Amino acid sequence: MRKHKRNRENPGLGLAGWIVSLVQAVLSVLVIVLIWRLGMLPTLVLAGVVVVLAVLWVVCRLLMGKAHRKPRFYVGFVLAILISAALCVSGLFLNRIGDTLRGMTGAEYETTEIGVYVLADDPAQTITDAADYTFGILGVQAREETDQVVKEINENLGSAIATVEYDDAAALAQGLLDGQCQAILINEGFLGVITETEGYESFADQIRELDSYSLQSAIEQPETESDSLPEGVFTMYISGIDVAGDISTRSRSDVNILAVVNTNTHQVQLINTPRDYYVPLSISNGVKDKLTHAGIYGVDVSKDTLGMLYGIDINYYFRINFSGFQELIDALGGITVNSDVEFDAGGYHFDQGANTVNGEQALAFARERKSFASGDRQRGQNQMAVITGVIQKMQSPAILQNFSQLMDGIEGSFESDMPYELMSELVRDQLSGGGSWNVASTSVDGTGSTASTYSMNQPLYVMIPDEATVDHAKTLIQTVVDGGAASN
Repeated sequence: MRKHKRNRENPGLGLAGWIVSLVQAVLSVLVIVLIWRLGMLPTLVLAGVVVVLAVLWVVCRLLMGKAHRKPRFYVGFVLAILISAALCVSGLFLNRIGDTLRGMTGAEYETTEIGVYVLADDPAQTITDAADYTFGILGVQAREETDQVVKEINENLGSAIATVEYDDAAALAQGLLDGQCQAILINEGFLGVITETEGYESFADQIRELDSYSLQSAIEQPETESDSLPEGVFTMYISGIDVAGDISTRSRSDVNILAVVNTNTHQVQLINTPRDYYVPLSISNGVKDKLTHAGIYGVDVSKDTLGMLYGIDINYYFRINFSGFQELIDALGGITVNSDVEFDAGGYHFDQGANTVNGEQALAFARERKSFASGDRQRGQNQMAVITGVIQKMQSPAILQNFSQLMDGIEGSFESDMPYELMSELVRDQLSGGGSWNVASTSVDGTGSTASTYSMNQPLYVMIPDEATVDHAKTLIQTVVDGGAASN
């Protein structure tokens, strides 16, 4: 009788215990589902997580099973609350990680920004003010996008604007400066091409944007299987851009790296191609251009152009925006970059060897090229050093600090058309089988010169390929494809 009386005296505790147990059970199931949806843990590890969470629930339930035994009940009650709190935080982390990675992978579209520009002192403030102007446009390059914008302008105005065609971006710029046209329509990626042309260095300061139009273009879906590559081998084009806009915006690519990955042998061969390499673009019918200009026409053009150069199918692309790195690096609390040389850039001094940098310093480090005799080749190496520094820091406990800011930096700095399922499979296989990876890198070389290009009929600095280094790169690629070791 005394036992039943004590039970009846604590109905509130018993109910509270069951409520906490229910919350713990729901959160446990939720975390298991989130881990399963990530798809990165091997089956045995996932099963272990299920068992551990089940055991913890049973232990807490047993401790709270006798509400009249208050010390024991309170231990179980507090333990269940602490476990539930940890599960809640873990669920938020897992959900954010999954959303971020899914947003970063499986890209289907990229954006082309078409700007309408007039001279800086032009009185027009809107497109309507410029309705009677003659608009200069490019006759061939990016013509499809230009025609779309002309059509949209005509529909908005209710009348057709007058247009005049130019052969290249420099001629288009000169037409505006000379008054042959009063406004120009141009892919904003071409502005950098114009300002790197002799005589047009100050063009950006001479014009003003009147309006802009964003156009979405479908990215060619990747081939997950290729007749030219054995099972377990894939290739990826790594593009390094430096733009203030969205990661999906078409722009020149400053870093162009081909990664050949053999998951069977754990070998990765990296081939760096200088941005000024003078090669035919995949859309230029054999006319040569600087490799960096390929990005203006879309990531598919860059990918296919490198595929033509090295004679290999490229399955995926991975794009990195160095401008977006600043927030990411600050969220990590800074990174360490290794410099081959001592130099100054952006008001900062960098020593030969290891340098600890914040986001702003890392961006200055990655952007500099004029301080080096090798120019863009050294800049490419420095940008790879920044990437390496970020990867190394993300393996430390620093990733748990400023978590939300860290995820924001990742979302704005990386994009890939690799399917999420393949990425999670690679992680899962690595966790299952373990083993280290051999990563080796090399760079093709060439000789500096000047030549007209597909994008500009003006003499520009280009790098004439050293075919011996290209052939050597092809040999290294084939070695990894065939199961051999990557090498420098």
